[in-house]
Amino acid sequence: MNAQALKPFILHRMAVSGHCHRVQLMLSLLGLPYEAVDVDLPGGAQRRPEFLALNPLGQVPVLQDPNAEAGEDGGLLTLVDSNAILVYLAQRYAPAWWPASPLAQARLQRWFSLAAGLLDFGVAAARFAAITGREPSPESLARGARLLDFMQAELGDGRRWLLGGEAPGLADVALYSYCSQAHLAGLLQTRQAPLRDWLARVEALPGFIPLPDRL
Repeated sequence: MNAQALKPFILHRMAVSGHCHRVQLMLSLLGLPYEAVDVDLPGGAQRRPEFLALNPLGQVPVLQDPNAEAGEDGGLLTLVDSNAILVYLAQRYAPAWWPASPLAQARLQRWFSLAAGLLDFGVAAARFAAITGREPSPESLARGARLLDFMQAELGDGRRWLLGGEAPGLADVALYSYCSQAHLAGLLQTRQAPLRDWLARVEALPGFIPLPDRL
């Protein structure tokens, strides 16, 4: 794949969103060109007809790929849901990132499910409360602690990446963004080296970009 020959992807995002950041991080790690279009969620831009035409659910991120065949309406191919976008980017532009075995694919799906469950309603919710000046709810803190404890156990046997092996995978991209700021809600202080070391390994990858922590 010659990334320089590709037209820039269009990423509709809210910069502080970890869901959007995981897509932007994947694009950056792969060296794919993109243009970020900020969506004013606090101002209600996601409820305007022009945005709902991209995603009827009114959610970010939305990724448009001008290098693919036209979408069903003849316009740019438009993708929604951050984890689904990761799958698309890997399978179309970086096959080495897609796990080859059925077992590895099943394990990846488990991490995607955790990203949409305990991560979203735990770490992400607690982190968002913290950056908006509110106290995280006990429920979000409990869910976040449960996920981080599980991740730490998974990484505690010398495993470098969430799916194992010597190379990062989609699970690492899907989980990194919000976990990197779990400390803002007081969730990382008691965690041991495996989890902190994993965060550092992601941050050392060529093309890494950090998640903003301010609205």
